[in-house]
Amino acid sequence: MTLRERAMNYLARREHSRAELAQKLVRKLAPDEEADAIDALLDQLELENLLSNSRYAEALAHSRAGRHGSVRLKSELREKGVPDAILAEVVTQARDGDLAAARGVWLKKFGNPPVDAKERAKQQRFLLGRGFPPEVVRRVVGGEED
Repeated sequence: MTLRERAMNYLARREHSRAELAQKLVRKLAPDEEADAIDALLDQLELENLLSNSRYAEALAHSRAGRHGSVRLKSELREKGVPDAILAEVVTQARDGDLAAARGVWLKKFGNPPVDAKERAKQQRFLLGRGFPPEVVRRVVGGEED
C-alpha cells in the first residue's frame, strides 16, 4: 500500500489535522520511504482540499458541542497540532455556547442546586472536568441567570 493510499484510508474514516496525519503516516513508513515524502504528500492533499486543519477543528468542535466546554476543546486541538489562528477562531465560537452547554450537562447529571459546600465542590469539579471555563461553572452551579 502506498503512502497516499494509506493517507486516503485515514481521511476516509474521519477528518485529521495535518500533524496528526503526519504522525500516523510516520509510524507506517516503509524502510525504503523517506520522511520528506510525507511533507510533500500532505502539501498535495491540502492543495486538493482533502486535508484541512480548519475542517478538522470544526468537526471536532461539532462533535464535542453540548457535552464538553471550550477549555477542553482548546486543549484537544492544541494536542492535535492545529495552528493557533484556527484554534483561536474555533474556540471563540465554542465559548459562545459554553453557558447553555454547561447548564444542559449540569441538569442532566444533577438537576438540583447543591445543598452544601461539599456538593457544590462536587458539581463544580464535574463541570470543570468536562472542560467548561471556571466563570461559566460558577454561574451554572451558583444558579445565576443570564
